[in-house]
Amino acid sequence: MLELTNIAPPTLPPAQRLDRTARAFETVILSELLKASGAGATNDAFGGGIGEEQFASFLVAAQAERIAHRGGIGIAEMILRSLPESPHDEAG
Repeated sequence: MLELTNIAPPTLPPAQRLDRTARAFETVILSELLKASGAGATNDAFGGGIGEEQFASFLVAAQAERIAHRGGIGIAEMILRSLPESPHDEAG
């Protein structure tokens, strides 16, 4: 599972820290959803073996990160909109 370390440096403004943290959380959720759907399952496409199995998780993590970076599936936006001080709040 991906770790939520060094998500947003404390030197960033709070709004940017919230945004980065919400997107990192969405990346973790997407990674788990991709794994559950079989995206990380090896099919011996590259010869199989233990090496392919070990590096399949890196592929799933990269795919999840790209999906989240391109807008994701809305998890980060829902989190940001639910926070009263969110810069994405429609009232603000």
